[in-house]
Amino acid sequence: MINNKSIITKIHYKKGNLGENINTLILILPWIIVLAIFWLYPLIYAGYLSLTEYQTLTGKSVFVGFQNYARIFSDEFFWIAAKNTLHFVVISVPITLILSLLLAELLNQKVAKFRGFFQASYFMPSVTSLVVISLIFTNLYAKDGYLNSLLNMVGLPTSQMGFLLDPSTALNSIIAMDIWLSIGYYMMLFLSGMQTISQDLYDSAKINGANFWQRFRYITLPGLRSTIFFVIMLDLIKAFQVFIEIFVMTKGGPMYSTTSMVYLIFDNAFNHTDMMGYASAMAYVLFFVLLALSLIQIKLSEDK
Repeated sequence: MINNKSIITKIHYKKGNLGENINTLILILPWIIVLAIFWLYPLIYAGYLSLTEYQTLTGKSVFVGFQNYARIFSDEFFWIAAKNTLHFVVISVPITLILSLLLAELLNQKVAKFRGFFQASYFMPSVTSLVVISLIFTNLYAKDGYLNSLLNMVGLPTSQMGFLLDPSTALNSIIAMDIWLSIGYYMMLFLSGMQTISQDLYDSAKINGANFWQRFRYITLPGLRSTIFFVIMLDLIKAFQVFIEIFVMTKGGPMYSTTSMVYLIFDNAFNHTDMMGYASAMAYVLFFVLLALSLIQIKLSEDK
């Protein structure tokens, strides 16, 4: 005999699921619309522009296929920007990772006094306008700025032109500012991860005679594995996309010593009326580089 009650129950259950799915779709629909308008459409349109020679003033475009992509690899300025960007990434990412991890470990100690004050102090630059910070550091790095005055007071060599006007120091000066700006944010991520590690593990290690370094190496670092991969991925993407600091502080100079890939894309797209297609091609190259790095990071994190 067929159990009518069970059949009716299943029908109501399926209807309930359908209703819940519709409600969920309605709730996320505004986000989907915003994503489609401000991310998906520009991404597709930039892909189209990268295959054309687009005139910004007239809006006319001529299909040129992959000529823009072929042009990239013979462009001297592209390779200069790629070198500067890679230098920025290689220097800033490891130092930021190490300093933020060490600060988090220090603040995670129960004996640390004024922990809340230090957390807020280190985190404050991360929520401050990057334009404002860039303007402040522009003055600090100037020929007659505070940093030169301080170096002069202690008898150390000073920059005769100002740190941002010297090709040998301009990029490293921006990197130093970026590290100072970033460590507070990543410190908070590491600190949150440390709170999830069981205190029993540390207590057992102390009983067995493990010192601070051994506890940090064999308990803290393995416990922060996923957080470390997440921070590396975030900082890599941020470093490859460095733009605002360079736009505000140096405009890519002096002598292209601080021109990054994103700044070069911006310069070609908006300062030349016939280079929008070429700039879109460079943007797509950067996009695929970041996509490849992200996939590698994800694969490595899964294999651990």
